[in-house]
Amino acid sequence: MITHPLKSIDAWVEYFDQADIPVLARTERELVGFKQNEDNLNGREIASAIQHDPLMTLKVLRYLQSHHSKRQSMEITTMSRALMMLGTTPFFRHFARLPTVETTLQAYPDALGRLMRNMSMAHHAALYAQDWAIARNDIDADEVAIAALLRNLAEILLCCFAPQLMRDIRDSMRADPNLRSVDAQLRVLGFHGLDLQLALAERWHLPKLLRTLIDEHNVENPRTKNVSLAYRLARHSANHWFDAALPDDYTDIAQFLKLSEEETQQRIRRVTLQAARSWDWYGVAPAAAWLPLLQSS
Repeated sequence: MITHPLKSIDAWVEYFDQADIPVLARTERELVGFKQNEDNLNGREIASAIQHDPLMTLKVLRYLQSHHSKRQSMEITTMSRALMMLGTTPFFRHFARLPTVETTLQAYPDALGRLMRNMSMAHHAALYAQDWAIARNDIDADEVAIAALLRNLAEILLCCFAPQLMRDIRDSMRADPNLRSVDAQLRVLGFHGLDLQLALAERWHLPKLLRTLIDEHNVENPRTKNVSLAYRLARHSANHWFDAALPDDYTDIAQFLKLSEEETQQRIRRVTLQAARSWDWYGVAPAAAWLPLLQSS
């Protein structure tokens, strides 16, 4: 575990490049179950399970990029295509033994809780982004969903490997309610989390399309904007549905989807309830748990 900030983003990139990145214990159990029933599976079932877990999604993308064939002209940007490219038998052979976040953070229960909330939030963001991509007739809604799932990747990795520093960031924000998360990151780490994320994506040669979609500097790109709005909504609603930032989120999402705010909020509630069906992957209350309070206010 890292207890003090490293000297530079490059040092962090080197550290994470060598780290054995863990996955959810639920992911590991699901893959074991799939392996036992391999002959009756299709790639879509496995892809759906992987897409609950940003870290497992990252591991698959990294593996594909490191085994990229020179004859392969198209980037692999979704889990369904990744599994088609790998084949189920080679996939299970390579990902047979996986470390878990629960074991990694066994001595840091508070950090594990923060990590699970971040993982749940990433899953919510992916579902929002996918739904809005479908509404906008996006060329591939699954690509946008994967980008949204990975949008919070640096924070998730820091939760795994630098729990004390993440607690320092949280404590800074609690001490100063006006302090933005990016400024707290800069104060504690010396850089913004998104800068680390983009540096890691470049080191790991993640698909250029996904790097574009997670980069806030490209927010004028409608697909990047979709990812950004989905991430914002997931982050703010994870606090509660009375978060002061949500009204602006609703307005921006409604304009993006070209819907009324009422239609937009109905769509958000539907996807929020859909996301809640997977709450047991993370063991934390989903955003849907607070919807009754909103409806009764």
